[in-house]
Amino acid sequence: MKNRILTKLSTPAKRRTLAGGIGVAVCAVGLTAWRLDAATPPSQPISPVPSVPVVAEPVQVSDVPIVMEGLGTVAAYNVVDMEAQVTGTIQKIGFVEGQVVHPGSLIAQLDPRPFQATLAQAEANLARDQAHLTNALTNLGRYVPLEKQGFVSAQQTTNQASAVTQLQAAIASDKAAVFNAQTQLGYTTITSPIDGVTGIRRVDIGNLVQPNSTTPIVTITQIQPISVVFTLPQKDVPQVQQAMAHGTLAAVTYGQDDHTQLGTGSLLLVNNTINQSSGTAQLKATFPNANRALWPGEFVNVRLIVSTQHNGLSVPLTAIQQGQSGTFVYVIQPDGTVRQRPVTVAETLDGRALVDHGLQSGDRVVTAGQYLLSNGVKVAAVPPDDPRVQNSSEATAGML
Repeated sequence: MKNRILTKLSTPAKRRTLAGGIGVAVCAVGLTAWRLDAATPPSQPISPVPSVPVVAEPVQVSDVPIVMEGLGTVAAYNVVDMEAQVTGTIQKIGFVEGQVVHPGSLIAQLDPRPFQATLAQAEANLARDQAHLTNALTNLGRYVPLEKQGFVSAQQTTNQASAVTQLQAAIASDKAAVFNAQTQLGYTTITSPIDGVTGIRRVDIGNLVQPNSTTPIVTITQIQPISVVFTLPQKDVPQVQQAMAHGTLAAVTYGQDDHTQLGTGSLLLVNNTINQSSGTAQLKATFPNANRALWPGEFVNVRLIVSTQHNGLSVPLTAIQQGQSGTFVYVIQPDGTVRQRPVTVAETLDGRALVDHGLQSGDRVVTAGQYLLSNGVKVAAVPPDDPRVQNSSEATAGML
């Protein structure tokens, strides 16, 4: 009986003990969780992705010239080697090397005395024969009435008439001799036949010069106007000829840097043959050369304007990118993101590209900072001198 009572008493005690242990454990777990929660920092808000700095520019709408480019050589319009036409000694040089001369400007004066003597002799012969002719005509005038009266034979009258004819022929010869002597004397004064610039003088005062000499006194080169001969591929010839049928084509020359403009002229002709070895055609253009920027023998770059693209769309050349599928540009969308757009480039000129297809008026394209871009990337337009864009360019160069 006693054991039963002890058993009944021990069971609730065990339950109370077990409940107390569970409570302690729950409290311990709760305290640990509170401590861990207190040790964990609060979560931070996710910051937005920063925009990529780029340089952007709107598509430009303007009349764009369609040009063909070729390498040319400046050629003088006229080149004259000043040589003596008679043998003589140079008495005077009438120009300074590099001087601009005009038609009639004195180049050199030869000793005229031998030619003056020849002219004087020819003129004396002419005067003598003219006196003989006068006397012969007078005698003929006497013989004609005397022949009618029977005092002079017909033979004498005929002989006198023949003498008059001979003297008239002699006078004609004398006049030719006088003219020749005057011409030879005129050759002793050597003058410029054209407008031009004198070169280096080859003969000095006191030298004997003669016709057909291998050394000219000086060479005169005409530079106003002046010509430029340049080449284009033979495939461009039909388009040039078609454009020439509608009017004169303008040609513009540039220096070796392809930026310094030297002159504007007009196309004169397309040569009548194609060079089979190079597959090119020669063309010739004429330039007024008012500022004398074009010089004979100079190499120049020539741009031949064959037409004009009205309301053409152009962008900076730096906006054009090359991808696996061809050329494209990054166009900024209204939401500030960019998207690749394929384009077709008709020509490039002076740092700009004429776009045939792919763009429209009002589009804005990225011209610098493309190396971090892809479709959907948000961008921020910055000035061209922004250092972030420059660093991007340097990074791109380092990657290449």
